[in-house]
Amino acid sequence: MAIPELSTSIIIARRKAAWLEFYDLTSARRFLWIIRPREGQPAPRPLPNPENTQARIEYAWQQYLYQLERIYWYEDALVPYLDPYTGTEIFAEAFGCRVHRPADNMPFALPLVNSAREAEKLRIPDISAAPLALLFEIADELRRRAGAEAVMKLVDIQSPMDIAALIWNKETFYPALIEMPEAVLELADKVKTLLVRFLEEWFARYGREFVAHFPEYYMPVGITLSEDEIGAVSPAMFERYFLPELNELSDHFGGIGMHCCANARHQWKHFKHIRSLRLINLVQPLDELVAAHAFFEQITTQMNGWDISWQVDKGAAQFPSKAHLVLQANVETRSEAQHLAEMMQRL
Repeated sequence: MAIPELSTSIIIARRKAAWLEFYDLTSARRFLWIIRPREGQPAPRPLPNPENTQARIEYAWQQYLYQLERIYWYEDALVPYLDPYTGTEIFAEAFGCRVHRPADNMPFALPLVNSAREAEKLRIPDISAAPLALLFEIADELRRRAGAEAVMKLVDIQSPMDIAALIWNKETFYPALIEMPEAVLELADKVKTLLVRFLEEWFARYGREFVAHFPEYYMPVGITLSEDEIGAVSPAMFERYFLPELNELSDHFGGIGMHCCANARHQWKHFKHIRSLRLINLVQPLDELVAAHAFFEQITTQMNGWDISWQVDKGAAQFPSKAHLVLQANVETRSEAQHLAEMMQRL
């Protein structure tokens, strides 16, 4: 009698369980991997501009169907997700920033204020503001098609301080960190209030579990965000401006994952003070990532920007003995992905 193929729900449940085990730094599950074959991918992604709303929905839907099919091709850790993708502009735009939308690249916010006085006048927008309401519209439609069990990918979120640095012209923002700290903190606090309101509504609608906006790791609870302005400030400024809000958000939502593509090695020792830091993603040159693997091995899990496909045959010995790592690879074909997945399993 033939053994029936595992159902999609069982495969996805197993992958979620693997993530839960992986996040426990005392567990034996030290490696997960995500392999991305280009073969079969949907057509190029439309830019996240309002006039492309329907095209964005269709692209995200086709991407989700492709991911559901892909789970039968080979074993990896990807949890299929619905992707209401955005640029970095959405929360700054809600505060009133104009948005530049290049014809061939992602949109970005233009600064709105140039002084503490102008920043003080800003009011916290409602989550029904046009750029945020559109995200709920897209996500609602994707969830309607997929059903309540489908996992949503989180929109592109930066830290409150990073968003404040989009709203406030950087030529005067950075001097204000020294000369008018209370004004900067007040603006960041307004942004944090909006983020919390938005995320509470998001999780109420779509559930507490999600896939991070970048890279695509599964989170059973918590939030994820990008933290990039820290590359341009001192450790003392990180402690004063950035760390408190990261801890507040982590405490409020039950954990945090952080992407950082800034040159921020001078901040690494301070990352230890981020409470419930579930995963860190660094995008840096290879020698920097090798150092990070050792530095963070007993602090948090890591999913760094490193394509492992060219050296997976070196095995687990190339990594620190206690590091918990999500390994990533981009390949051309389905057969290459299957072969690489088999090699990954030998780790």
